[in-house]
Amino acid sequence: MTTWIDTHCHLDAAEFSAEVAAIRARAAAGHVVHCVLPAVEVSNFAAVRELAHQFADSYALGIHPLCVARANDEDLKVLDAELALRQTDPRLVAVGEIGLDFFVPELTQSPLRERQEYFYREQLKLARKHGLPVILHVRRSADKLLKHLRELIPEGRGWSGIAHAFNGSEQQAMAFVKLGFKLGFGGAVTFELAQQLRRLAATLPLDVLVMETDAPDIPPHWLYKTAEQRASGQPQGRNEPAELPRIAQVVAGLRGITPQALALATAANAAAALPKLRGLL
Repeated sequence: MTTWIDTHCHLDAAEFSAEVAAIRARAAAGHVVHCVLPAVEVSNFAAVRELAHQFADSYALGIHPLCVARANDEDLKVLDAELALRQTDPRLVAVGEIGLDFFVPELTQSPLRERQEYFYREQLKLARKHGLPVILHVRRSADKLLKHLRELIPEGRGWSGIAHAFNGSEQQAMAFVKLGFKLGFGGAVTFELAQQLRRLAATLPLDVLVMETDAPDIPPHWLYKTAEQRASGQPQGRNEPAELPRIAQVVAGLRGITPQALALATAANAAAALPKLRGLL
């Protein structure tokens, strides 16, 4: 049987609240055997932990760059304390989702640009302190993310983790890999116009890829609604972890391998990126 790991799924999102059990059941029916649930701010730390335990999944704790405008230094202290408190929880697998977002215009300008970098560096330090991998948000920010990673490499062990929704150059991809990261591929790779991303999915070494959905976000092309469709009243398609096998079929097709071969490789890669997964699968 071909089974899948969704290495990035926001199962706690408000869009899922009314039917979260049904959504997770649909994923299981599609042989998605495990989901990693990253937090985005202090207020959802408990939710991702509880859902991970409820559905035998795993979780990460962190403050997302899109949330730093309403975060403060006390939130970093809460994260530090929570990482210490949950250090023996086998389902806590990483610090995340953390990173930098230079796509949203207001986040590219002072003071939020500097604030993002401050929260990113402080959370890298916490990941280093607690000996955890990191799950990175990478949006038009790969080079700056890499700069801070190089400056803060954990002594004696280096980094591990996932560059989520990777969409950079081949050179940037291999720079993350050299630092110990795997690269997350999801719904964006299903769009024929995403030629650079599809080329990377086809040609990067198989041992650097992991599969993800970022559900409810980044819908694959068969769920995506154009601006014109949305203007006519159609809601944007909602992604969910049950879509992962079909997304993965696209990647397998691009590489010319079977879905089973991709599933086996990406599961092993996920466990290499997030070592505590090995005890859960």
